[in-house]
Amino acid sequence: MIRKKTHRYSFLILPSIYFLDSLLIFLFVNSFEFKQPLLLFIVLEVVWFTISYFTKFYEVYRNTKPAEIISKTLKQAIVFDLFFISFFHFLTIHTSDRFLLKNLFLLNISLFILKFFIYILLKYYRAKGGNNRTFIIVGYNEETIKFRNILKTRVDYGFRFDSFFGQGDSKDIKSNYEDLKAYLDQNPVDVIFCSLKECSNEQIKDIINYADNHFINVKFIPDNKEILGKQLKVDYFDYYPVLSLNKSPLDKPVNKVIKRLFDIIFSSCIIVCILSWLTPIIGFLIKLESKGPVFFKQKRNGINYQPFNCYKYRSMHPNSLAHIKQVSKNDNRITKIGKLLRKTSIDELPQFFNVFKGEMSVVGPRPHMIKENERFLKKLDKFMKRHHIKPGITGLAQVKGYRGEVKTDEDIINRLEYDLFYIENWSLWLDIKIILFTVFNIFRGDQKAY
Repeated sequence: MIRKKTHRYSFLILPSIYFLDSLLIFLFVNSFEFKQPLLLFIVLEVVWFTISYFTKFYEVYRNTKPAEIISKTLKQAIVFDLFFISFFHFLTIHTSDRFLLKNLFLLNISLFILKFFIYILLKYYRAKGGNNRTFIIVGYNEETIKFRNILKTRVDYGFRFDSFFGQGDSKDIKSNYEDLKAYLDQNPVDVIFCSLKECSNEQIKDIINYADNHFINVKFIPDNKEILGKQLKVDYFDYYPVLSLNKSPLDKPVNKVIKRLFDIIFSSCIIVCILSWLTPIIGFLIKLESKGPVFFKQKRNGINYQPFNCYKYRSMHPNSLAHIKQVSKNDNRITKIGKLLRKTSIDELPQFFNVFKGEMSVVGPRPHMIKENERFLKKLDKFMKRHHIKPGITGLAQVKGYRGEVKTDEDIINRLEYDLFYIENWSLWLDIKIILFTVFNIFRGDQKAY
């Protein structure tokens, strides 16, 4: 039985976006005194959609991240603005450059607002049950279960789970692979996620052929997420394709410059606006309670495993175990003022001097004591990869709940997983989100901050 593709009104989403963008351009054109506004509108429409082809401006999917939308919108707006400014001098328009730049600015802001409004609206609509896609998973194993759980949790993606097809005793398993086609003939399914670990080449070919004839999308879950879960790129040697792993985004010189500039600007603002007046007050309170220095220096491993002095406000009484023993809950070495500093994470603020010097970054994997690093290095194969980039004052693992004392192997394993994800998926937007979550956690309070 050949099934027709029926997605109700979802086919209207993209044309509606085209129309709204065209409306903005039309209003932009009519803000000028041009003799033939319709002709200019047509020219700009052609230019706009030509640029969008190369910037992939309209290639926004259910799992597209906000950082990608910002990147695409910036590229689209910059190229379009440059074209219009260049083209402007050939037009017989009697207006000032200031008026031109003002209107371009309004157009760009409107595009950003519209793009994110539609993005958020669709996310909300899908989370409420609209514009959903029903999916099944062929193959039942640990990876497919995790993947199913992600799609069930992220309701904003708009996927509705139907069933598994494979071997196992779960109630979610509908049947074996042999019954797949019969089931699909009788039940509306939009997407088939196929586990490469469970399916043979013949089965994969069979699923693809069936899906092509029944308007069903097929996607594949790799059998080794440690390798295939990373970003892959295709290199061609003559006509022969070869897959290779993409490096971290921070291996690109332009991204290194962006992150370093952000670190310098952010740390400078903190040092000048906060540490300049806060340090004398904190120093007085520390000295008032106990003898010893205001700042605590500790050797930590940084980028390329190179040691550096990590600065903190001293929060403990001077002791011989400070460099070899982690702080634990109700640790009697902590002073009264130190308890407050650690609870609010104020004791970490001097590390902005490390950031300004280039030894640390605002966001990155948290540096451990050298003794702790040596211990973790023996337990975890990929632990050294944390040191491919600069350590951070805060990090993805910390905002996800894996900060402070490492009590179990699971703590450091989960911390490492988040750190590696951050390294492999870095973006400036991700840094900003982590900073915002860190500030939120400080005000909310963190049980592991002691």
